[in-house]
Amino acid sequence: MLSPFLIAAGLTLDAPSLFKDFQAIPFSESLTNSIFVSAIIASFVIWFCRRATRNMTLIPGARQNSFETIVEMLYDMLEAIVGRHMIARTFAFLATLFVFILASNWFALFPGVGSIGWGVKQPGFLNVPDVTTPLLRPTTADLNMTLAMALLFMVLWFYWTVTSVGLKHFLVHMFGVKGGVKGFMGLVLVPIFFFVGIIEVVSTAFRPVSLSLRLFGNIFAGENLIVTMITLGKTLGLPQWVAYVASVTLPVPFYFLEILVGILQATVFMLLCAVYIQLSTAHDEEEEH
Repeated sequence: MLSPFLIAAGLTLDAPSLFKDFQAIPFSESLTNSIFVSAIIASFVIWFCRRATRNMTLIPGARQNSFETIVEMLYDMLEAIVGRHMIARTFAFLATLFVFILASNWFALFPGVGSIGWGVKQPGFLNVPDVTTPLLRPTTADLNMTLAMALLFMVLWFYWTVTSVGLKHFLVHMFGVKGGVKGFMGLVLVPIFFFVGIIEVVSTAFRPVSLSLRLFGNIFAGENLIVTMITLGKTLGLPQWVAYVASVTLPVPFYFLEILVGILQATVFMLLCAVYIQLSTAHDEEEEH
C-alpha cells in the first residue's frame, strides 16, 4: 500500500510519472516529477525577473540591484568570449541557461526534494516508508532535460553561425585548406583537410552528448551521494537514534560541496556554449582586421 514518506531515497535514472495510475487524465504519463520541478523553477525565475524590473529606478532597490548585478556580470563575461558582434544575439539565451541551470541545481538541495512523495512502508528506520516515487526531482538530474537543452543550443548555434559567417564560409572553414596554402600544395592538402573536416563534423555532433552527460552526471551523482550519507547509519545497521543523528550531521559537508558544484556546472555549461559560438564565428571577425 502506498503512503507518504519523509525519508530521502536515491534517484533512479528514469523520472517517474506523477499520475501514472490516473489513465483518465490526458497525457498523465508525460507529467514526470522532473517536468513538474522544471515548471516550478521556470515560474520562479520569470516571477523574480518581472518583479525586479517592474519599476526600474536610478537608485535601485535590493531586487533590481541583484538583478542588474547578475546581468552585468554575465554580459561582461560572455562578451569577452563570443565578441561584440555576437553578444547581442546570444546573451539572452546563454544567460537564461545559466540562471535556469543554477536555480535547478540549488533547488535540489532544498528539504523535501526527493524525500516527499509516495513509498512502500518498510518498518524499522524511524518507522516511516522508503521512497519509490518522489514528488520533486532535480530537473538537471534528468538526462531528458539536459539533453534537450544541449540539442536546443546546437540548433541555435548552427543558425547563429550560418547567419553570421554564411553557409559557404562555414563549409570552407570546416573542410577548406587552412593556413593560406595555395597552388599545387593546396591541391595536395585538399583530401587531408576534407578528412579533418569530417572528423570535425563528428566532433561537433558529439557536443550535445558531452554537454548533457557532464551536467546530468554531476548532479545525479551529487544527489545520490547526499542520499547515501543520509541513509549511511541505516545501511551500517547502527542503532536507530545513532542512525537518526548521522542522517542529519553526515550530509552537511556535502551540501556545501553541492552548492559549489551547482554553480560550477551552470558556469561550465554556459561557458562551453559560448566557446563553441566563438570558435565558429571568430574567424569572420579576424578576417575583417
